[in-house]
Amino acid sequence: MARILNRIRKAFMGTDVDAILLMNTLAPTSNFLYLTGMTSGLFEFSPLVVTRRREVLLTNPLEYEIARRQHPAEMEVRNMGAKKASELFTELGEYLEGKRVGIDGESLPQKYYLLLKRYSKARAFVDVSGSFYAARAVKDDYEISMISRANHLVLKMMGEIQSYFKEGMTEKQLAAQVEYMMRAYGADGPSFPTIVCFGENAALPHHMPTAARLRRNSLVLIDCGAKYANYCSDVTRTFIFKPDAATAKHREMRQMLDTVKEAQGLAMGSIRAGLPGKSAHLVAAEYIDGACGGKYRGRFIHSLGHSLGIDVHDVGPRLGPSVTEKLQANMVVSDEPGIYVPGFGGVRIEDDVVVTKSGGRLI
Repeated sequence: MARILNRIRKAFMGTDVDAILLMNTLAPTSNFLYLTGMTSGLFEFSPLVVTRRREVLLTNPLEYEIARRQHPAEMEVRNMGAKKASELFTELGEYLEGKRVGIDGESLPQKYYLLLKRYSKARAFVDVSGSFYAARAVKDDYEISMISRANHLVLKMMGEIQSYFKEGMTEKQLAAQVEYMMRAYGADGPSFPTIVCFGENAALPHHMPTAARLRRNSLVLIDCGAKYANYCSDVTRTFIFKPDAATAKHREMRQMLDTVKEAQGLAMGSIRAGLPGKSAHLVAAEYIDGACGGKYRGRFIHSLGHSLGIDVHDVGPRLGPSVTEKLQANMVVSDEPGIYVPGFGGVRIEDDVVVTKSGGRLI
């Protein structure tokens, strides 16, 4: 993780902070994972301190051996033993006393912020979460390769999942099969709760699996992601189960699928370094609004995409209708147009894309 630590030093140590403190509570924060690369362990109440010369992880007996097996060579690991919060924060004075300390204000609970102020003897605390996000928005080759691994695990599952479709099965049963297969293929776990929608439930973009049962000639929408070495993927596919080509319902479902697929492909060329996040969204939205005589106008009801990384909705710009922030090369985003018709169903197709100077590249 030397490259990450060097990136963070460059981002922060030219500012007015003397040290950075990341404080976990019951689970590691995204920025903690970003700096340490730890893929196992909870690291409850384990502070990480980064200065110009040192990176020190202060942990407890539950996590110490796990940390020793994983920590970067540049990082010291200290077993602080089992301590009360006041004792732990007092111990931090060795690293923080008299310093201006950068903290992740978005993940540090007020309770622990107040304890830090009381016991650590730091001169001041500064919220540097925005600078962390700036550092994380553009991915390096390693990060892109980990997202790619996570993505390909999902694509492998999606290529086989239709063989598990059974008439009468529930959305919950299919969601369980999806997550089992991702883990069986090597995922560390799902990157978010798996979405499975049958029939008219597919018109609800964030529908959670229920006891609804699969019927013939129905839409099946699966939106899921895998996590691999802390990095997340996010893929959506929409299928038609046992289609009846002679029906008007099938023709409508097929038209929706074709329209969304075309919109996704058109948007890909505008996922380009130097263009604002809204550009690709507007390409997809304008195509959907005008397709098929305008019958799907206003049925694309969310942003085209979001950033991907350690978080499935990672730091970096969205691809939304009002986003003016410009994309940069090596950002990773989703490309996921959709059409949603309440009472009938919906279609979404999503792929993970690397931003390049010439357009989006499937990861």
